[in-house]
Amino acid sequence: MTQRKIYQALGFMSGTSMDGVDLAWIETDGHNYVKPRGFASYPYSISDREILRAALGARQVKEPRAKRAKSILMFRHIEAAQDFLGKNKDCKPELIGFHGQSLYHNPDEGESVTIGKGKGLARALNIPVVYEMRKADIKAGGQGAPLLPLYHKALTADRDDAIAVLNIGGVSNITYIDGETVIACDTGPGNALIDDAMQSRFGKSFDQGGALASQGDVDQVLLEKWLSHPYFDRKPPKSLDRNSFDAEGLDHLSDKDAIATLTAFTAEAIAQIVKHLPQAPKEWIICGGGRHNSTLLAMLQKQVGGNIIPSDTLGWNGDAIEAEGWAYLAVRSKLGLPLSLPTTTGAPEPLTGGTLEEPDGKICISICAMDPVTGWCLGCGRSREEIDDWKTFSSDKQQSIAEALPGRMASLSWDTLGETG
Repeated sequence: MTQRKIYQALGFMSGTSMDGVDLAWIETDGHNYVKPRGFASYPYSISDREILRAALGARQVKEPRAKRAKSILMFRHIEAAQDFLGKNKDCKPELIGFHGQSLYHNPDEGESVTIGKGKGLARALNIPVVYEMRKADIKAGGQGAPLLPLYHKALTADRDDAIAVLNIGGVSNITYIDGETVIACDTGPGNALIDDAMQSRFGKSFDQGGALASQGDVDQVLLEKWLSHPYFDRKPPKSLDRNSFDAEGLDHLSDKDAIATLTAFTAEAIAQIVKHLPQAPKEWIICGGGRHNSTLLAMLQKQVGGNIIPSDTLGWNGDAIEAEGWAYLAVRSKLGLPLSLPTTTGAPEPLTGGTLEEPDGKICISICAMDPVTGWCLGCGRSREEIDDWKTFSSDKQQSIAEALPGRMASLSWDTLGETG
């Protein structure tokens, strides 16, 4: 039997929680062999998060708010990658899987807006990049999400019973696995509504450990109203936008009761999916930031009854799973293997996808990575005013900027600089 090639790959994830850039390094053959090698998370600043949140709902990537968010996004990703690679000298990735940042998702209308350009990463890091992995699925009539079920299946290949891998990020999504049966969908809100309420009421990013939720009382009338949303009666596959639920009616509640009610909504929304599955999962493996919320997990345990297992107890890094999955999907894309199934996204058949960007020898990435503080391009050092004509630099200025550029950029002649996009 021919031995499959093992790839080193990086995965970049900026999810609906918008808390930072997650970067994971794995080895994989794109099938059932996966070996995590490293992980790091690079938190967004408060101002970064404000800019990214302001872009939510943008229907066009050329909207000013989307363009500003893209600049921040790309700069932080390149910054994170350069730091990670600098600290992990034995990491020699052959491929990067790049998620970008979802701003708007309405696949039922064939719309899904994600910012981030693979070309910018490929040029800056001199590594091939696979991105736009939802595009082919949506074009074929699928939901385009969730896309990690096949990675979850690879991670759980040694388990026999019906299980669920539940990711609680900004939106919650589930992968149900029982032998060769794989069913997936977004279940409803995850941390997003809780985090938004924490920000507006307390100026905090999240409810640490579910401490505030544990002190409040759940408004059952309001909870039942939210659970009457028609989404919960739809069978999978199905997917959501981060802002599909707005949790109206909280104004009359105290802060603690509001957080408790939102937390209960996330738990009960997840539980609603059980009625659509072949059988109730025996185990629920919990990934994502929500696994740190003990109040949420206690509520979920009460609703679903199965064994609730934080992914870390299995030796997984629950914060890294999505970034790892994106690296895994990049390898599958390169190999022409399916990224989605009819039972995970509603696509008409198992589909591959993704756009591959190869490094092209040009290092100007001003098309996507202006430093949000200085306004200079991370790749070539040009300012916004000078970006249309880099030859206006004096030789001394060119030399000083070239010496400051990271990695391979500093070794390249200014004659190799590419045109802006």
